[in-house]
Amino acid sequence: MAKYLLLKHYRGGPKPHENAVPMDEWTPEEITAHIQFMNDMIEDLKKRGEFVDAQALAPQGEFVRYDGEGRAPVTDGPFAETKDLIAGWMAIDVESKERAYEAAAYLSSAPGKDGKPIHEWLEVRPFYGEAPTVE
Repeated sequence: MAKYLLLKHYRGGPKPHENAVPMDEWTPEEITAHIQFMNDMIEDLKKRGEFVDAQALAPQGEFVRYDGEGRAPVTDGPFAETKDLIAGWMAIDVESKERAYEAAAYLSSAPGKDGKPIHEWLEVRPFYGEAPTVE
């Protein structure tokens, strides 16, 4: 088994699909249907023993960095620009990269505006099996 992170960007990906309508243009019922789709997928992943965790993220946030000993952290933001917004994530534990892609493709078919699949681009990133070492 290998763990993968499915990152939901809601940004259209390399080339936005024709169904890529921003969520702020969806009706409350369309948003509810979209969330229910994800909840149903989570239940299916649980039955398969593949679900690890999932969370939605608020659009607010800041970049933070260390600025030297005894100095306050440096912050910049908030940046809720659509192109950079990570809206949420799902962690799965599956048998193969192909299965991770299959799960991501299914999640990409979640309904959006007018109940049509949004064809959302998802970033699929493997967890490190072991921490990298430097010799």
